[in-house]
Amino acid sequence: MSNQFQLFKRRRFSAMFFTQFLGAFNDNIFKQALILVLTYTAASQLGVEVSILNNLAAMLFILPYFLFSALAGQIADKYEKSKLTQFIKVLELVIMAIAAVGFVFEWYTLLFVALFLMGTHSTFFGPIKYAYLPQAMKEDELVGANGLFQMGTSLAILVGMIVAGILTQLSHSLYWISATVLVVAVLGYLAARYIPNMPAMQPDLKINWNIITISLSTVRYLYSLPFLFFVILGNSWFWFYGATFLTQVPEFSKVILHGDESVVIFLLTLFSVGVSIGSLLCKSLTKNQVSLRLLPFGIAGLSIFAIDLYVSLSSLNINVNNDTLLGISDLFGVSGSWRVFADLFLLGFSGGLYIVPLYASMQAYAPKSHRARIVGANNIFNAIFMVTSAIFAIVILNVLGLSLPQLFLVTGVLNIVFGIFLYLKLNRHIKQAVIQTHDEVVI
Repeated sequence: MSNQFQLFKRRRFSAMFFTQFLGAFNDNIFKQALILVLTYTAASQLGVEVSILNNLAAMLFILPYFLFSALAGQIADKYEKSKLTQFIKVLELVIMAIAAVGFVFEWYTLLFVALFLMGTHSTFFGPIKYAYLPQAMKEDELVGANGLFQMGTSLAILVGMIVAGILTQLSHSLYWISATVLVVAVLGYLAARYIPNMPAMQPDLKINWNIITISLSTVRYLYSLPFLFFVILGNSWFWFYGATFLTQVPEFSKVILHGDESVVIFLLTLFSVGVSIGSLLCKSLTKNQVSLRLLPFGIAGLSIFAIDLYVSLSSLNINVNNDTLLGISDLFGVSGSWRVFADLFLLGFSGGLYIVPLYASMQAYAPKSHRARIVGANNIFNAIFMVTSAIFAIVILNVLGLSLPQLFLVTGVLNIVFGIFLYLKLNRHIKQAVIQTHDEVVI
């Protein structure tokens, strides 16, 4: 297909794209609105530190990925994907109704329950959507479809956070938030109704409901496929890297750039748009082939622009009173600020070149019968790496006492080491993966 946007004319692509877009959008409206409510209202009402509440919220959302990803992979391999998706979207409606009650009556315990359930919803949907793509797309559509999915996810996260910020500023904001998450959940269900029937890959699979043993066996199975194991390590490194940077954006916007809330949104937009453009270009740059040839450029960019961000932030000199916060237009006039903006955009762009080939490879080389379980294993590692990212940042900033720019420098240097290791391992094992995939097709 010459233009990947033509995929939107295909119901087999567009229905799942909008289902996953609206799901990610709703996730981020709800999470960001809850964080803002916890920060500005709940902390003082409950007499609890803001950081404790926000870290608890982050943990509750990630925890289901540890607990249920392997089980979710089994279910996605066993059952037909369109009906399964519709069922999960009905559950999202129920969860958002619980969240709406929590917001309206300011029952924070109920909101934390809803957050855990929403993380569980996302955990069970992940293996479906990524196992669906290689089943529904033709071989020459897979890279383009992954690029569009990555673009959609980046934009859904960004727009969801912006919408949450706007809603919390309105009068009767808790009612607006409640109504919005319910409406988006309804739209997500309606989109799921259009997903075409997609047969189960292993309908006779006997599901193991013990989440500990199935998680361990799923990881063991992944380890028996070295190429996919290192692909998933590479995917998870991207989540580690992205979380390390994006978590610090509000702080370095305020502390280093002396920027207000609009600057935070602007910087997140630069990164997200960069990821989207990099993701979309993967199709043309690889000529529609599932290939790792862009990976070295993504690795190099993630290191070069992280190190340059350290240099540009360290050389920045903004003289303002401590209480003065600058807007975007004010920062445009500050010498050196454009370099900071360019670094963040190019970090996102490099991330797009890095992640799309890995996701496409994961889908293309995963055994068809175990594809969703491979995605489940991927989600387990993603969660581990994201939690590790938070610990890493705490150690660098609070234990070692380094600055934010130095954190970016250390991350950029680590990326060089990890990137070289990853590329060497993938090149070493790809021939075996190609042979295994060929044998599976022949069988």
